[in-house]
Amino acid sequence: MSNSADSTSDAGPARGPRRLRPVRLLTAAVFALAGLIFWMSFNTAKGTDIRTDASMLRLSDLIRERSKGNGDLERSTATLRSRVDALAGRDAGADSAEARRLAALGDAAGTRPLGGTALTVTLTDAPPNATAKIPGVPQPQPNDLVIHQQDLQAVVNALWRGGAKGIEVMDQRLISTSAVRCVGNTLILQGRVYSPPYKVTAVGDRGALRKALDTAPAVQNYLQYVQAYGLGWKVEDRGSVTLPGYTGAVDLHYARPVA
Repeated sequence: MSNSADSTSDAGPARGPRRLRPVRLLTAAVFALAGLIFWMSFNTAKGTDIRTDASMLRLSDLIRERSKGNGDLERSTATLRSRVDALAGRDAGADSAEARRLAALGDAAGTRPLGGTALTVTLTDAPPNATAKIPGVPQPQPNDLVIHQQDLQAVVNALWRGGAKGIEVMDQRLISTSAVRCVGNTLILQGRVYSPPYKVTAVGDRGALRKALDTAPAVQNYLQYVQAYGLGWKVEDRGSVTLPGYTGAVDLHYARPVA
């Protein structure tokens, strides 16, 4: 039988309160931080996959759907307008001089088809892996390899200055209220979306049109990029062509003060 001193000796030295080791504290902190990150990610995503491009794809699909719808509406508008013009001509009882005057106004407004010799300019993006083609020129950035709004505007403005009687961009006739606008690498013209290559056709004196292109500073600036990085540029003489009349809405839309 042992005494109290022996019992203490057999049990070993007395121990103090248990303490967490530093490694366990670090592990607990890591798990707590991971939980916080997961919670913040869930709260930001609100239950959606924040790494997916689904929202951008849906927006692209919506733009294409609206563009197709606008095209259908334009064709319907053109049909109705032709019927209205026919009825107006039948009931107006105008003489031949008045009819000629109305026809001239339609030509000036771009709402009637226009025929004649023409020039077509085609602009195309450079290959995505294009490199500098001229020694000493810096390697291109992504923006250097695509057609921009100012490039199309430069061509259209030069052709107008060259005496163009009418201009068609892609398959649409331009009028005084037309706006050539680009978003990213796509063209938005009168509610419809187009991708390159972009074609601009002008009816008029082909010699004067070419001269206007050759002397336009903004066009010459674009041609420097053609030489440096391989952007597309083609100018073609056309025989007798007929540009379609503009068939879209002609009403002006403007901002109004809030009452």
